[in-house]
Amino acid sequence: MHRFHFNHLKLRSKLIFIYIVCVCIPIILTNIVFYNVTTNNIKKQKTVDAQQAMFQLKNELGVVIDDAASIAYLYSIDKLLENHLETDYASYDQYIESLASIKNIFIRSDKEYKTVSSAHIMTDNPTILASGNIINLEDSMRETDWYRSIKDHNNAYPNLYVTPSSISVIQQIADKRYRKYEHIIKIDLNMEYVNQLLTLSSFEGDVYFTDQNNEVRYSNAPAFLANMEPMLKENISKPQQAITFEQMYENNRYLGGWSLYGVLDEAKVLSEVRHSGQFIVWLAAINFFIPTFIILMMSRSIHTRIKHLLKHMKKVKGKNFEPVPYVQERDEIGELAVEFNRMIERIENLINDVYLADIQKKELEIRQRQAQLHALHSQINPHFLFNALETIRMRSLMKGEGETAKTIQNMAKIFRKSISWKRSFVTIREEIELIESFLEIQKYRFANKLQYQITVEEALKELLIPKMTFLPFVENASIHGVENSPGIGLITIQIAREHEQIVFVITDNGMGMSAEKLDELHHYFTEDDSMGESVGMKNVYTRLKICYGDEFTYKIESEHGHGTRIILRLPIKEVVQ
Repeated sequence: MHRFHFNHLKLRSKLIFIYIVCVCIPIILTNIVFYNVTTNNIKKQKTVDAQQAMFQLKNELGVVIDDAASIAYLYSIDKLLENHLETDYASYDQYIESLASIKNIFIRSDKEYKTVSSAHIMTDNPTILASGNIINLEDSMRETDWYRSIKDHNNAYPNLYVTPSSISVIQQIADKRYRKYEHIIKIDLNMEYVNQLLTLSSFEGDVYFTDQNNEVRYSNAPAFLANMEPMLKENISKPQQAITFEQMYENNRYLGGWSLYGVLDEAKVLSEVRHSGQFIVWLAAINFFIPTFIILMMSRSIHTRIKHLLKHMKKVKGKNFEPVPYVQERDEIGELAVEFNRMIERIENLINDVYLADIQKKELEIRQRQAQLHALHSQINPHFLFNALETIRMRSLMKGEGETAKTIQNMAKIFRKSISWKRSFVTIREEIELIESFLEIQKYRFANKLQYQITVEEALKELLIPKMTFLPFVENASIHGVENSPGIGLITIQIAREHEQIVFVITDNGMGMSAEKLDELHHYFTEDDSMGESVGMKNVYTRLKICYGDEFTYKIESEHGHGTRIILRLPIKEVVQ
């Protein structure tokens, strides 16, 4: 029977033991004690702060409304303004003279531009012209809710009219029963300023402005702003654990019965609970020293033997395959040491038996690829030479013209370049010269049936590409595309730069290909290992894949009876020949 030892415990059992004793239990106990003590303290403090913030917000909003009410009151008792509004003006000049005499009355409202959005005096005196702060009282205004709210209201003091989007102070000037005309003062508060008061307030919850009937008239709550409709205070949507505050406006004729109602989410208050003072220090000491002692005792069982195993692993880097001395511990580290010994034994065998053979195999593959590349190059030259000679032979039999001399000269250029080009890469300029010689031969063959146009960016002409990259596609366009076309064949070649790529585009107006033929051609390029009929283009595709890999892309667009368009994209890179 074995004696109990920490080294015999499985690593997983050790980690679970460390977690339960050193992490789980201390954290649970600490959080329970901390939560009970600090939650109540923070909640009390936040409640006092929120109550004070609501009180301050009530006063600030009351001051804004009082300022507007005082302006309305000053307008209502001003005799000059009343005489101006009651006078029947015989001429425009008489009205302007009277208006100039009372312009100083509006200085107060103009100074309150931060808190007051607009201050208008509305009158139904037909001889008064609407201008500045004085406007006409239209019949449509008498149909509004704000007008109906003051119809039966005592005009001795202002009336507060609140909607979800505005706050206004409204007051009649004198009593219509004793005046010829009706005059109303309407002062709208600056809602941006009111919203700023709510935003900058230290109260962290939602604020509701309620009237005498406990109906919410204005609020910054998202749910209220989404509907923008008054609702009863009882219907306010509240969090599960809500703290409510209410500040009443008292001893105020026009604000009497109105109140500010605040709703604070208790969860947000408690989210800011933090450790405090000496209590934290004692808890931290308990959570640190006791778990540290246990962890040190347990980790010694792991650290010493892992360090010994690591020492042998570092020796392997220097090709010293010394095995770890056999140990009898039955935990994961003991098993790791045994598996390490097996591993270094296999590595040593693999190096001796497999590594050298693998190097030889890779060298053979590289040589085979190079041989394949040279073979592809050698297949191309006779292919084009045969087509050119066959063209000259056919034309010579049909006509005995002197144009044959020019064709032979172009043929000589192609033949000379095919022999003299020992390099794998040539410049675009050299490739274009070869293409032009080939197309001139084709023009000789087709007489007036073939036309071509070549456009090359000047900056690209000296860039290197694999030789005979574009020529097979030109040959395919002239022979397979234009030859069977009943009209005049046109071949357009464009070579341009797009970002860091060379873009080759060749277009012909020949017979084109069907979708099935396009799919067959794509399968032949990418998956078929045999050479088939389109040997020239197949060779080009294979060479470009060998040279550029996935950086080379091609695209063929064709429709039967409407020609073919081929796009090749090659990366721009320096080539070491």
